[in-house]
Amino acid sequence: MTSGYPPPTARLAAERTSILDLVTEDTRRLEGNLGRADRLKVNEYLYSVREVEKQIQTAERTPHPDDVALEKPSGVPLVFKDYMNLMWDMEILALRTDLTRVVTFMFGREASQRTYAEIGIPDPHHPLTHHAGRQEWIDKVTHINVYHSQLFAGFLAKLKATREGGASLLDRSIIVHGSAISEGNGHSHLNLPTVLAGGGNGRLKHGEHIVYEGGEPMTDLFLSALDCMEVHPESLGDSTGRLGGIVVELRRAG
Repeated sequence: MTSGYPPPTARLAAERTSILDLVTEDTRRLEGNLGRADRLKVNEYLYSVREVEKQIQTAERTPHPDDVALEKPSGVPLVFKDYMNLMWDMEILALRTDLTRVVTFMFGREASQRTYAEIGIPDPHHPLTHHAGRQEWIDKVTHINVYHSQLFAGFLAKLKATREGGASLLDRSIIVHGSAISEGNGHSHLNLPTVLAGGGNGRLKHGEHIVYEGGEPMTDLFLSALDCMEVHPESLGDSTGRLGGIVVELRRAG
């Protein structure tokens, strides 16, 4: 008895065909109806999509025999930096095409056993955070945190280089970057270090390091960010009010 479905290997090969190849004719017809500026914009977007596809294809072809302990789906780069850049490129494509207005992205899951050989740290991340005061372990965790921050800065640079109307995508966005734990050894969630980046369409203040001494919950920050989006709920979770000092004075309609 034979099946009408193609064998798995053939089906997988077909699924891995470039999405751009599948829409070649549609793209050609669209470009025929566009002016020069819009054609350049479409070509810029198509180039970005092709670059993302190349990153995924490279990851699929790259063997990692020495890293069998790290499970990963096909197409996910093993090197952390490569994975971050791939994910951020896809996020930027989604924002540029208005497929979404909101993106959440976790750098690493809780109790992550990921190692960072590329920066000279072969030890799993999570056990290092339970350093029990050992300076060598603290130094390694600090090195990982700096590495993460440097990669995040690269993401902001990508947003800044992406034009959105008369401004950059960074100017149009609000990015909250931080962690749910401020000190891993004791699992403390007090005094969370948080970076608020992006212009919020001209509504966010920048260039300051603000310390809040009153034990304000993180949801107060989220309320303030929502104000920048012209969404004004009275409360959110355990919020106690808006945070001062981060939002340009706004006028509420009505």
